[in-house]
Amino acid sequence: MEQKGHVIVSVTNDLVTDNRVAKVCDFLFSEGYSVTLIGRKLKSSFPISERKYKTKRLLLLFTKGPLFYLEYNIRLFLYLLFQRPTLLVSNDLDTLLANYLVSKCKAVKLVYDTHEYFTEVPELVENPTKQKIWQRLEKWIFPKLKNIYTVNDSIAKIYSEKYGVPVHVVRNTAPIFECTEKKSRTDLGLPLDKFILIIQGSGINRRRGAEEMVEAMNFIENSLLLIIGSGDILEELKLKVEVEKLREKVLFLPKMQYAEMMHYTMNADLGLAIDHTDILNHKLALPNKFFDYIQAEIPILATEIVEIVKIIEKYKIGYILKEKLTPDSLAEKINQIKDLYSGEINELKENLKKTKSSENWDNESLKLKKIYSNLN
Repeated sequence: MEQKGHVIVSVTNDLVTDNRVAKVCDFLFSEGYSVTLIGRKLKSSFPISERKYKTKRLLLLFTKGPLFYLEYNIRLFLYLLFQRPTLLVSNDLDTLLANYLVSKCKAVKLVYDTHEYFTEVPELVENPTKQKIWQRLEKWIFPKLKNIYTVNDSIAKIYSEKYGVPVHVVRNTAPIFECTEKKSRTDLGLPLDKFILIIQGSGINRRRGAEEMVEAMNFIENSLLLIIGSGDILEELKLKVEVEKLREKVLFLPKMQYAEMMHYTMNADLGLAIDHTDILNHKLALPNKFFDYIQAEIPILATEIVEIVKIIEKYKIGYILKEKLTPDSLAEKINQIKDLYSGEINELKENLKKTKSSENWDNESLKLKKIYSNLN
């Protein structure tokens, strides 16, 4: 295949658990680009698994807050400035400044992949000063961009109307997951006789429903809540489990490689996507875990997250919590689901098989081909 040039893809995370970016890099490599993916390295970072393309992780002095974002963008700017890319791909607003400045300095095409409605994340909504800084940055750069895509129709519509530029949609669907030797509950040390609920991913943060779900376990019998991954609320959740004596009902597992995590997911009875919908970014989200649940063929319980509700109702693959998200409402809904489960599971599983063959990265990545074939 003819070499199309060198593309540098940048993110602020540690590369290990960012499946969307890994999928995009694999796509670009398959299209004939030489690819370098750049992020950061933390003390807790796993080694990067073998990939087809180059990776680089910056070791920074600061790991969070304004000084982290400033240091990262300065380091990223200097790195990009002395490279010879033919294309830059910026992931989210926190990498955009450095990419935009270098794209102008070196007359290099820039693609912006915005994974969420960044300026409406809880951390910024709760800090108006920080929010205004990011909003001003976005307002300055976004209207000048020519190649933009995001994760769903709702966010694309908001950005297009706000800034008057076209925004494409490439949803973060999961690759088709086929497992020749599925591990059993016994293999994984999970109970055989309990109804297993699961929350997973690298975004187990505040206002994502995990706090309410842990409290709800006080009122759900013969069940186990499995929490896999990382996030800013994990230590608080673990303390809550100890205080409320829920160690037999809640099991925490650390972040792990995707294939390993999916063995646990496939052994669950119900996948949870229960973000608070009074946060606009959450209401418009379409998180990775939702598509992982589909590939694992487990039914889903979600709050009224716009894009998730569309898919659940279209394919009939789960349940919607229409009441306000509280421990009581969660417990009541899950107890209802448990009562119905044995009668509905065959139909749900059949629907999930059909959904899995449709809502997957093989199909979704065709949209990337159109975008990267027609760069402005």
